[in-house]
Amino acid sequence: MPGNSIIAMIPARFAATRFPGKLMQLLGNKPVILHTYDNTVATGLFDDVIVVTDSDIIYNEIISHGGKAMMSKRVHNSGSDRIAEAIENMDVDVIVNVQGDEPFQQKEPLQKLLALFNDQSVQVASMMRKISAEEIKDPNSVKVVVDNQNYADDFARRIPYEANPGLTGYSFHSHKIETATYFLHIGVYAYRKEALLAFTKCNPSDLEQSEKLEQLRFRKLGYKIKMVETDYNNIAIDTPEDLERAIHILNR
Repeated sequence: MPGNSIIAMIPARFAATRFPGKLMQLLGNKPVILHTYDNTVATGLFDDVIVVTDSDIIYNEIISHGGKAMMSKRVHNSGSDRIAEAIENMDVDVIVNVQGDEPFQQKEPLQKLLALFNDQSVQVASMMRKISAEEIKDPNSVKVVVDNQNYADDFARRIPYEANPGLTGYSFHSHKIETATYFLHIGVYAYRKEALLAFTKCNPSDLEQSEKLEQLRFRKLGYKIKMVETDYNNIAIDTPEDLERAIHILNR
């Protein structure tokens, strides 16, 4: 790709319904958000890595450790909306949305995600991995159905209990899929600038708001989301129990 055109943006909202202030919780000797930032920089894949936040506390944490951060000017409903405001006047090609509450970022899955953009027709991309039996029944685990070219066909939090991973037939959002393969969706996105700006100018649908799945807006706009399968077992800090698990992993 052209030089100086691939950046990582880390949306970082201080408030969180289930675990307020989770990004500033200590994980080892530094906050979760600083782990995420440092590990993203350490991949060496990006021309720039920037935290975009609504919080002076998070902003100052990143800046005081020599990192880059921006303050949002408006209130946003999703991380993609927050990033779109930040990059509107930047000269960039591909933007990767790194989740601020996933501190153990790794190079290989991000590298596979970026490789999809060697195909100029790819406008939006994301990650997936094989799903476990527990994740199938968990509405906090987002499922993605893909076609035989690994383009996302649909996303949902709930699927019929009798459906099994692999080739099956079932319905997502009243959209009948006769034969499909579904995976666990990993919420790391990459997009070309034009696609992201189009996303933020489109109002979210009732379905997006009820499911809290921002990727449904890209589908509404007609963008196909290219998925890449990885083995990345993302650890997201959504609850105090998740933080304890992350501390255990870090210590181990």
